[in-house]
Amino acid sequence: MAAAAGSTIPSHIQGWMYSEYGKASDVLKLDPNVLIPELKEDQVLIKVIAAALNPVDSKRMLGFFKESDNIPAVPGYDVAGVVVKVGSQVKNLKEGDEVYGDINEKGLDFPKKFGSLAEYTAAEEKVLALKPKNLSFVEAASLPLAIETAYEGLERAGLSAGQSILVLGGAGGVGTQVIQLAKHVFGASKIAATSSTGKLDLLKSLGADLPIDYTKVKYEELPEKFDVVYDTVAEADRALKAVKEGGQVMTIDPRGPKVTFFILTSTGTILEKLRPYLESGKVKPLIDPKGTFPFSQAVEAFSYLDTNRATGKVVIYPIP
Repeated sequence: MAAAAGSTIPSHIQGWMYSEYGKASDVLKLDPNVLIPELKEDQVLIKVIAAALNPVDSKRMLGFFKESDNIPAVPGYDVAGVVVKVGSQVKNLKEGDEVYGDINEKGLDFPKKFGSLAEYTAAEEKVLALKPKNLSFVEAASLPLAIETAYEGLERAGLSAGQSILVLGGAGGVGTQVIQLAKHVFGASKIAATSSTGKLDLLKSLGADLPIDYTKVKYEELPEKFDVVYDTVAEADRALKAVKEGGQVMTIDPRGPKVTFFILTSTGTILEKLRPYLESGKVKPLIDPKGTFPFSQAVEAFSYLDTNRATGKVVIYPIP
């Protein structure tokens, strides 16, 4: 499990690395002798207990952000673990704290060379929050990037109590959080969401009033239009036909025309704001039924993530 705070911290650790761009199955290799990251003054060193994978990890590995990227690199944005060392300017975290977060403040601008798929990683205090006590490390690791993306998108869309929303890709990592936050945090009066046939019951259980089977129904042809459409599946053209006049289409896909595209700025502040909803169980993490892979099977985990069939999140655990 975790190294006890204050215990000996090794100089070299195990970590997954890639030195060229391509699919994980071709380029991702386990290095048993990675130099542990140096700690900056505003950072803490974390003994990683669980790390979640995100589509952005695969895109980065494929070379989508070459202009701002730096390889060789250890992938991984989401982390949950225990603080084992703190920088001199760290104010609120201490050794022994159980923390979680998305360690890349600006996910596409100069992502960290040293991510979360290693035995230890370093992260700025401002991107971390204390782990909610009722969540396991696996559950906590699954949340940060997805829940922060969901929250920031809903906030930017100006979703307010009594409005309606359509969530495209409701069973995915971000979509499952958008549904829950729209209902419990933003007070949406009606939530519609799309998924394949087998996942409609899941959408209902998360709080969707109108689960839509995208294999049978063209949501843009429904007579009902929505105040906000939140697109997690890169269908901005269709999304525009489903929004009310004056409504907002939010997308996490940069190719969408005439819609609001945004890139998450990771901050522990959002995690702290959502803590009451997580601790009360109103908003829940969602791990794919197949979705916990041991550290040694990170390549298999990426291959599964890349099928786009995961429900909720894929998490690496345990990490030696």
